Amino acid sequence: MSELTDEYDLLTVEVGEHAEYVATVAIERPDARNALNDQVRTELKDAVTAAEADDDVRVLVLTGGEGTGAFVAGADVTEFKDRGVVEQRNASERPRVYEVVDNASIPIIARINGHTLGGGCELAMACDVRIAKAGSKLGQPEISLGLIPGGGGTQRLPRLVGEGQAMKLILSGELIDATEADEIGLVDEVHDEDELDARVYGLAESMAAKSPIALEFAKKGVKASSRMGLEEGLEYEAELFVQLFATEDKDEGIDAFLESRSPEFTGR
Repeated sequence: MSELTDEYDLLTVEVGEHAEYVATVAIERPDARNALNDQVRTELKDAVTAAEADDDVRVLVLTGGEGTGAFVAGADVTEFKDRGVVEQRNASERPRVYEVVDNASIPIIARINGHTLGGGCELAMACDVRIAKAGSKLGQPEISLGLIPGGGGTQRLPRLVGEGQAMKLILSGELIDATEADEIGLVDEVHDEDELDARVYGLAESMAAKSPIALEFAKKGVKASSRMGLEEGLEYEAELFVQLFATEDKDEGIDAFLESRSPEFTGR
């Protein structure tokens, strides 16, 4: 039995219902279109950490609850009203939910099923893959509040779409639909509602069939590509590659290939 249980007020959790070793965490705050308040952030950080520690979870799908009309429609602006610099600095202490998602040892797929704005867009960008439902709206509208993105938007967005596109979205606060988001690289795929789950969980299942250790190391290597120089990154990749030769999963993968069978990875 999975250790990741549905013990949250503003999240629902499913493990293995769509595919083996795949968990789904859905944000359930329909009255606020899943806006990120302190409780949602705290519960999300806990759920991601629990998923990482759960042997029954190799891939996590993060989404908005059905019927909420949103992935995450932004931060809960009502929490900003009476905050000063000191209060906001304390609230912004790392690791925030964005870093917890970004640094997770397991792959996290954002299943974007509606409005994905502000902090919600930043949360999606912290995930490893973004698959969106056609018609979803995405953007960073903080500038309209006299603010800027504060959850990684000024850093992750240019790395995904380039500086010019990032400037356009951040400085204007304009929203774009999922099709345009796909064209500029903000999301990786767009599917109609009736095809969304088949693609999201088909991809998650494909990942979950792989060695958990190799998944973790592959994530580390890819993320290093935007955080290290080329030579440093190549050395880091080589070291990760070599370390995998100490695992049972490497032996199983090679044996299965040579024996023309599917591997059975154990994460050891």
